Amino acid sequence: MDPLSSLLSGIRAEGSVVSHAVLTAPWTIRFADGAPLTMVSVLRGQGTLLLPDGTERAIGAGDTAIVRGPEPFHLADHPATVHRPHVEYEIACFTARTECTAQELGGIRWSADPEGATALIVGAYRASGHRHERLLRALPPVLVVNEDAEVCAWLESAAADAAQISAGSQALMDRLLDWALVCTLRNWFDQAGADAPGWYRGLADPVLSPALQAFHARPADTWTVASLAAQAGVSRALFAKRFTRLMGRPPLAYLTECRMDEAEAFLADTDLSIAQIAKSVGYADAFGFSAAFKRHKGLSPSSFRAAAA
Repeated sequence: MDPLSSLLSGIRAEGSVVSHAVLTAPWTIRFADGAPLTMVSVLRGQGTLLLPDGTERAIGAGDTAIVRGPEPFHLADHPATVHRPHVEYEIACFTARTECTAQELGGIRWSADPEGATALIVGAYRASGHRHERLLRALPPVLVVNEDAEVCAWLESAAADAAQISAGSQALMDRLLDWALVCTLRNWFDQAGADAPGWYRGLADPVLSPALQAFHARPADTWTVASLAAQAGVSRALFAKRFTRLMGRPPLAYLTECRMDEAEAFLADTDLSIAQIAKSVGYADAFGFSAAFKRHKGLSPSSFRAAAA
């Protein structure tokens, strides 16, 4: 499994709040559900994201924004709207319930398309365990990707079908939003260039990609710089130099970091023994694994597990 797929395996749009909103100014939406990630796709019209730190980010037709939680934030038709009379909506579904009804969304729902209104699709994502936290650390507080008109039209049509009261509509919309999240993040990482995480840049490199895919598919194998270079089909020296330049760290340092992150997820989210986790992440015995984990994370595996409980 490639790194992005692995990180996304811990975050899903399961029973999430999903709505196609057609709003006439002036309006605001307050997102107060504490979701790790919230997606806002603007199909028509425009709005401004107002983040807790005072950041304002304008988004328009074709833009999809991913906002990193859990702090509440607003979306408004105009920044000044919050200081004058307006219609205020709130999404706060994850605080007590697994789903939101149209009434709990303060009236945001499918409706006709008044001329001049803003049309949005919004979705919030749940996290299971801790695996997704490495992904969140790689993202800014808000990222925006612009989609072409055909993608927006297809998304609106698919969401309209999913919103009908019929069997499987929630599951269909959940999977639609999962697909949209993956596509949006991939597009953003592609556009980020040198600012994208090293593990993503490496997957796009024709030399490093085979080695990275092999390691992430079999992290428990006894990998060396030589064996990774063999996967890449280049010399050990060339591989080590290229890896360090593109990834920002030597190959073995990257392997250790990934193994420790994977161990964190196992410790926090499973009941596997320390010895079983050690073997799963490529260590021959629990003692060597425990020493490495404490050196990198500052706590022994057992102490980390107790703190995460």
